[in-house]
Amino acid sequence: MVDAILQRRGIEAQPRRAGDAQPRVLLVEDTASLAAVYGEYLRGSGFASRHARTAEEAFRLAAQEKPDCVLLDLRLPDSDGLTVLRVLRRDSPDLPVVVMTAHGSVATAVDAMRAGAADFLVKPFAAERLAVTLTNAVERAALRREVRDLAAARPRTAFQGFIGAAPAMQAVYRILETAASSRATVFITGESGTGKELAAEAVHKLSPRRDGPFIAINCAAIPKDLIESEVFGHVRGAFTGAVADRQGAAAAADGGTLFLDELCEMDLGLQGKLLRFIQTGTFQPVGSTALRRTDVRFVCATNRDPLLEVREGRFREDLYYRLHVVPVSLPPLRDRGADVVTIAEAMLARSAAEEGRAFRGLAEDAKAALLAHRWPGNVRELENAIRTAVVLHDGEWVTAAMLPQTLRDASLRDASPREATPRDDPPRASQPRTLAPDADRFRQIRPLAEIEREAIERAVELCDGNIPKAAAHLGISPSTLYRKRLAWGVAG
Repeated sequence: MVDAILQRRGIEAQPRRAGDAQPRVLLVEDTASLAAVYGEYLRGSGFASRHARTAEEAFRLAAQEKPDCVLLDLRLPDSDGLTVLRVLRRDSPDLPVVVMTAHGSVATAVDAMRAGAADFLVKPFAAERLAVTLTNAVERAALRREVRDLAAARPRTAFQGFIGAAPAMQAVYRILETAASSRATVFITGESGTGKELAAEAVHKLSPRRDGPFIAINCAAIPKDLIESEVFGHVRGAFTGAVADRQGAAAAADGGTLFLDELCEMDLGLQGKLLRFIQTGTFQPVGSTALRRTDVRFVCATNRDPLLEVREGRFREDLYYRLHVVPVSLPPLRDRGADVVTIAEAMLARSAAEEGRAFRGLAEDAKAALLAHRWPGNVRELENAIRTAVVLHDGEWVTAAMLPQTLRDASLRDASPREATPRDDPPRASQPRTLAPDADRFRQIRPLAEIEREAIERAVELCDGNIPKAAAHLGISPSTLYRKRLAWGVAG
């Protein structure tokens, strides 16, 4: 009957899995006579069925048999039917559940639909009605799975703050999404500026702990003698300056996620205490003898090679294997192809709106310059380059000439020293090469400060006195340029 229903709708029956000639239904009904009737209905309609009389038996069979659908009576001897529904939906979110209710209990059926039931049947019902309802439920569940699978297979252009559709990033998105729902420690590696903290935040936001705190500690930015207090806290009088008790990151992250950035920078002595904290969930604030317990999920990151750090003796091997559970390697920007342009365009739109500029996009020569650059500073360097172009220029399109000097074409940069040579000088190749006396040779060496001043004044002149513009082309900050010119007694 199932195939006949599909055929009447113009839908071709899908091939069954090996060994599954019929859709499998778990019938949960405590009344033996009704269970026998419904069992006959199911067999006559082309369904294979298993029968459970209690909620406990239903949970066991659902876990063992993996049915395609559940037909659930809302009145069971050992549990409320709505509770059974919620547990089944919690354990198997894709499993469609059709509830059965007595005449006059439609309000209960509505509650069941709100709790996630696929449909409901009011007793008594005919075999045809049962077949149509179950077929609809199974078909909708299959369509939802197909849509989800197709969406997962389609390259994503953005994910939790990340921008880009490069194949390497698709793998990163999948790992972060899959790992987030577990308690496993995520170990993120990647160059500076690739988005390690953004990845850690994605794990937290997608996890069951999303409503808890996200606490980040940068192990490289905290002095060695203070990091233990930052992680575990301290009590009053623990050391000079400890005038009050202070909560550390371990306690602050209770119920949430603790992100340890640049973990390989952590002192070896503190690594041992961290290992004990991870293993036991307990820690001691600095200066305290009392153990405290907290529940945190660990995410850590480093821009170093952690195995090399282990081999060099700078990182504990036992801590590495305790934390290196789900590895995530973020690719550098230079390996992400056209993502560079996609990210730059998004940054340009945001920066233009913030600065009140009228830029509409990137010119073709700007795109070429961005794609040709190696991006040692990764996304952070790209953001700075776009921000500089927006702040110092205006127009409809960002051109290559508006980008910082470091992004210009290599041939143009190489040509600059040659252009500094006066054109009327005779070619050096036409002069006989003679060795000058030592005094003459040393007189040819100019002080570096003199060369720097000459370069800066030349840049300011070429930029018509525009200090920020000259600073951008020189690759330094305007404040540095102003300070140097002030020291030379030059106004402006």
